[in-house]
Amino acid sequence: MKSVSISGSPRANVGKTDATALRNAKRVPCVLYGGKEQVHFSVLEADFKDLIYTPKVNTVDLDVDGKKFKAILQEAQFHTVKDHLLHVDFLEIIAGKPVTMNIPVLTTGTSPGVRNGGKLIKKLKTLRAKGVVEKMPDSIDIAIDKLEIGQGVRVGDIKVDGLTFLNAENITVVSVAITRAAVAEAAPAAAAAKAAPAKAAPAAAAAAKPAAKK
Repeated sequence: MKSVSISGSPRANVGKTDATALRNAKRVPCVLYGGKEQVHFSVLEADFKDLIYTPKVNTVDLDVDGKKFKAILQEAQFHTVKDHLLHVDFLEIIAGKPVTMNIPVLTTGTSPGVRNGGKLIKKLKTLRAKGVVEKMPDSIDIAIDKLEIGQGVRVGDIKVDGLTFLNAENITVVSVAITRAAVAEAAPAAAAAKAAPAKAAPAAAAAAKPAAKK
């Protein structure tokens, strides 16, 4: 898993007034917890572009006034209207201690169901995984090269060494749904298959009559 470097400045005061002043200066109030003590600091909002505004998942090399920490992004709060960052929580990584992260879901291969007119539907973009950081992958790769129309992959079907998925096991992650085009293509074949026994019945009856006269 790749790491993003972020530098922060310690907060002299912790409170609403100080937080507002930081945001007006294009800085984001942050807190690091999970270690021996909480660390309150601020980071330029622009510095989060490679951590938050990306589909990738990364660890963080934090530098707060010369003090260095290894962490993961735990939560990011956004303004409901203006959509800018309000606050960010980091969790300090402790060697051997499990963490919880949202890992992106990627698909590999080509589904035969899609080739036959089905539509690939990804119902979950990420999976909530628990494990030590060293076991966390950049993505959860799901092979779809055997998925036919009407089939899917559930959370319980996915196994990754060292990880426990916290999503419900019966939730479908990715599936191949039937489309109108696929139904239209299948209709003539289904009609022909249904008509075949009907056509065969009179012929069978005609063939049976001479045998009955003997």
